[in-house]
Amino acid sequence: MDYEPSCSALLVDYYEQYLIDQDMGAFLRQTADRYYIGTLERLVAVGERAARRAAVLALGRLADYRSNAVLGRALTDTDRGVRTLAENAIAKVWLRLGTSAQQRRLTAISEQLDDQDFERAATLAGKLVQDAPWISHAWYLRGVAHFNMAQYDAASRDCHQALEINAYHFRAAAIMGQAHQLAGNLVSALECYRRALRINPQLEDIRARLIQLQRTLKENS
Repeated sequence: MDYEPSCSALLVDYYEQYLIDQDMGAFLRQTADRYYIGTLERLVAVGERAARRAAVLALGRLADYRSNAVLGRALTDTDRGVRTLAENAIAKVWLRLGTSAQQRRLTAISEQLDDQDFERAATLAGKLVQDAPWISHAWYLRGVAHFNMAQYDAASRDCHQALEINAYHFRAAAIMGQAHQLAGNLVSALECYRRALRINPQLEDIRARLIQLQRTLKENS
């Protein structure tokens, strides 16, 4: 296995081949055989553009929550491709904290949200929060459930807690902003939208909300 960020040529070759044949399995096998997670993390920080893209893509499939901060910083990379890959990758590692059973419970909660069974999702998330309060994504998922039930104060509290645990959880900041806005707390909403964009500048829907809210506040001042 390679250890130094300078040894990135093979990773770039694997990535470029993946772009041609779209064989994710082959890309991951080759990368896992050659590179440690720590090496990939260093490449995200100091590699050239193609190496950073490849490393972020690989971390999203191979790494666990311990790579959260590396991927979080990649959300503000100078390269748009890296930023886009990091947004997808970090969402995957958020689900890889806790035991296997707890990870399955996160998936089950997400499925309840997809089915729009928000009460059930809130109940399941609440139980997971009690059992494993360090899992930020559980707080976020309960916040989403509360938000969809128009329980905006509860949604804000849960998303705030998610951010206290995981400062890179841009989705929690975005939902917290929307909850504050719908509750009429416009200044707090503005702050949350700005926080979400500081974490992840590619949230164009949040940027649009921010601009519109700024206009509203200016007109009302």
